[in-house]
Amino acid sequence: MLALGLDTSCYTTSAAICFTDGLPRQERRLLPVPAGERGLRQSEAVFAHVRQLPNVLLPLLKDLPEPIGCVCASASPRDGEDSYMPVFQVGVSQGQALAAALGVPFFTTTHQRGHIEAAKYGTGLNAQRYIALHLSGGTTDALLMDGDALTPVGTSADLHAGQLVDRIGVALGLPFPAGPFLEEMAMRGENRNRVPVSFEQDGLRCHLSGAEAQLLRMIRAGEKKEDVAAEVYGVLCRTVLRLLQAAAESGGAKDALIAGGVASSALLRRMLLERNEKRRAGLRLYFGRPEFSGDNAVGVALLGRKRCGENG
Repeated sequence: MLALGLDTSCYTTSAAICFTDGLPRQERRLLPVPAGERGLRQSEAVFAHVRQLPNVLLPLLKDLPEPIGCVCASASPRDGEDSYMPVFQVGVSQGQALAAALGVPFFTTTHQRGHIEAAKYGTGLNAQRYIALHLSGGTTDALLMDGDALTPVGTSADLHAGQLVDRIGVALGLPFPAGPFLEEMAMRGENRNRVPVSFEQDGLRCHLSGAEAQLLRMIRAGEKKEDVAAEVYGVLCRTVLRLLQAAAESGGAKDALIAGGVASSALLRRMLLERNEKRRAGLRLYFGRPEFSGDNAVGVALLGRKRCGENG
């Protein structure tokens, strides 16, 4: 039995098939953002998904070896009744129609749970209790996972990790989303940890707006672009590790799974592993496959298959 997953986020139109055996297959397309802009309005993103989703689905659905047994779509950004964004309704509405046409069950989940499930796939993380850190344009959330139970334990009080990357990247003249371009630039620069981290007293709420202000001042002062980019990853690394340590201590966990588009950065992964070892933080860090770390429907498809199995 195959499970089809749909995810229509603020960044990407994506669909995935979860096979009974073997790696999931996915197709995705970034939303078209004009040069110099930092994203789309919700209405613009909805129209983009409506146009793009058929072209994402068609190649994915060709020559399937088995019938589709269920459809699952992300219906909201995260858990909670107050979590809502119009963009996700594109995937939900088309997913419901597909499931009805195929005569199979339809399930919903959240964008955040899809990220965590996709990042966990193939890592070997078997702990029942662990910290999941979701780093993206809309979240910097440390979550205590206990089986399927998800409890928020830490977050950012202002900017999110992906917003910092995109805002500084666009300010440096890079396209949106800026992650891959800023990372490549940072690898040619020098990080001297000149941008301080900022936390509230409990260590579970970080602040990144001050870092943005200092980095923008560095750009206006004419500092070398590569060095500014390197400082972005320096402050992110120190912020992330400190947030993870506080969340792990609060939740009584030693394993940490780092998910989300920002977590796909090979540079940030290397910096986190080196700093974790150097500081003897005692955390066991797990990262998803890079292709499953950014916005994608792989985790949504995996969760759909799980729900279908639970429902017989």
